[in-house]
Amino acid sequence: MRVDRRVALAVVLVATVMQLFPLLWMVSTAAKPEAEVFGRLSLLPAQPTLDNVRYVWARVPMLRYFVNSLVVALLVAGGQTISSIAAAYAFARFRFPGRDALFLAAVGTMLVPFQITMIPNFLLVSRLGWINTLPGLVAPHLASAFGIFMLRQHFLAFPASLEEAAAIEGASRWQILWRLVVPINRAALAALAVLFFIQSWNEYFWPLLVAKDVHATTLPLGLARFVSAEGGTLFGPLMAAATLATVPAVALFLVVQREIVSSFTTSGLKG
Repeated sequence: MRVDRRVALAVVLVATVMQLFPLLWMVSTAAKPEAEVFGRLSLLPAQPTLDNVRYVWARVPMLRYFVNSLVVALLVAGGQTISSIAAAYAFARFRFPGRDALFLAAVGTMLVPFQITMIPNFLLVSRLGWINTLPGLVAPHLASAFGIFMLRQHFLAFPASLEEAAAIEGASRWQILWRLVVPINRAALAALAVLFFIQSWNEYFWPLLVAKDVHATTLPLGLARFVSAEGGTLFGPLMAAATLATVPAVALFLVVQREIVSSFTTSGLKG
């Protein structure tokens, strides 16, 4: 048994190092002067500097990219969370003709690649005049089949007796959902919202199709344009820009990592 535990621990440690090493190397390179980036192979910088960060901040409208990404990510995460709550609760508690078929169809959309839906979405956004606008970046992503599936599992595991007691006290379905079910499941909802936020924060391809100028450019797209403009040879500034773009998502994940793990482990308890 001890040997098995040691082997499992060794595997976990190796996997953790493999996952963290690129991130650590990125941060380290961002803090190295140019001569050290190419002349000294070491994880820790010998002479740490913030020159790369200053260079990026002076050459790239990072603040604009940050604001654009933050607004888009918050709107998408909020929209997906609210729509997932409403749809998941309906699938979990209401009985209506075709409920199971509709749920399977909704979950089945997770199997549809984005490349199939991007052209219809782009044509719709274009005809609405939303190219290079905030609605064009946000609207196609306001629903999530994954969110519906995960929350439905949580709502199915929620004791129906509590809802019945609230109904006896005169609460409506709407009040039961938002004043009872949602507050008790706030950990799962927070974890899901953070996952939505990180996914939207890292989104690259859809902004590439819709955003045409700096006023609508999000951070991943702005970084790609910076790489193209600089030729991809200034590794110190490139890693500094990547570090700046990574910090918000990593910080959010670290704050709610326990809720995320708990949500995934309990989402399949009842179906």
